[in-house]
Amino acid sequence: MSNSNQPMGFESWLKENQTIRYAAAFITLLIMFIGILGNSLTIIVILKSPRIRNVASAFIISLGAADLLFCIAVLPFNASRFLNINWVQYPVLCSIVPFFQYGNIGISLLFITMITINRYIMIVHPSLYNIVYRPIWITSMIILCLIISFGMLVPTFLGKWGKFENDPKLGSCSIISDESGRSSKFALFITGFIIPCIVIVCCYTSIFWVVHKSEQRMRRHQLSTQSDPTVTNMQSIKRKLSEWRITKMVLAIFVSFVLCYLPITITKTSDPDVKYPALLLTAYIMVYASACFNPIIYVIMNKQYRKAFKAVLSVGCCEKATKRVPVLRSISKRLQPHGKNQEDRGFGTTVSHVSSIALESLDYNNRILSI
Repeated sequence: MSNSNQPMGFESWLKENQTIRYAAAFITLLIMFIGILGNSLTIIVILKSPRIRNVASAFIISLGAADLLFCIAVLPFNASRFLNINWVQYPVLCSIVPFFQYGNIGISLLFITMITINRYIMIVHPSLYNIVYRPIWITSMIILCLIISFGMLVPTFLGKWGKFENDPKLGSCSIISDESGRSSKFALFITGFIIPCIVIVCCYTSIFWVVHKSEQRMRRHQLSTQSDPTVTNMQSIKRKLSEWRITKMVLAIFVSFVLCYLPITITKTSDPDVKYPALLLTAYIMVYASACFNPIIYVIMNKQYRKAFKAVLSVGCCEKATKRVPVLRSISKRLQPHGKNQEDRGFGTTVSHVSSIALESLDYNNRILSI
């Protein structure tokens, strides 16, 4: 038995609680599968659905790709750690896995920031939108986010500004101080988390103010009797309110991100000796879960995304039946009577009637399948 005054450490606590360890591994693997499926489907849906393809969708695809990378490159190793597979003893893996993990945190929040700025310009400064969001600039923004997120980790990866190494207290490979006592954790926290959060909060404050003013003008217009002179103005207000629906979805993504990463930040700061390992485990699971929340938010909060997801998912099961309908229609047209002979006309009408019944049956089946 260890002394109650001396912290046990996260890794030792896991070894003594086998049921909790296996449960954590199962939850991590479940999150991984849901994240891979959800984020892959999100990317496919956006690429196949022109109605939801816009500037913001380019960043949403990038965000989905980042979460997909996290599920593929990071979560399997975290799950294996709970299964007592000791890969942290290998220096190469102990550097690569946290490199992708920390880089993913930064890139995800930067992409959310880019989407928020996009919503801000769309609603607050619509005249600048077409100037700022040209294909070349959108591509440059995405590349810049990647360079900032992973570029800031290169010195730590090379051991020049802190280093990636196994931390026995945390039971994982993390950023620790190098031989000179330097660590990049604080700088990464400020530049990769605090500054993007401040930018997002400022953008949403301005958006809230503009939308509030637009709603007030809308109410005044509804109460007034003058409609013709303000048609253009009202169209602008309606457009802003429509964009606000998408903006609320982005806000939900940001809130879910903060809620998922805030527990791990608070736990590591307030409990560096891991006196409460159960809290640290819960915080880890919350971080992992962030990779699968976004597709769920898209479906719940956006009607267009919901329809696009349904369309993509229903295409496979209805594809075969749908292909047969045009064939029967062409047969029906070819069997239409063209001659003057009444017997031939009667025969053609009968066959045409039979084929139309078959058509109606298939159309009915298609409707059932699409419900």
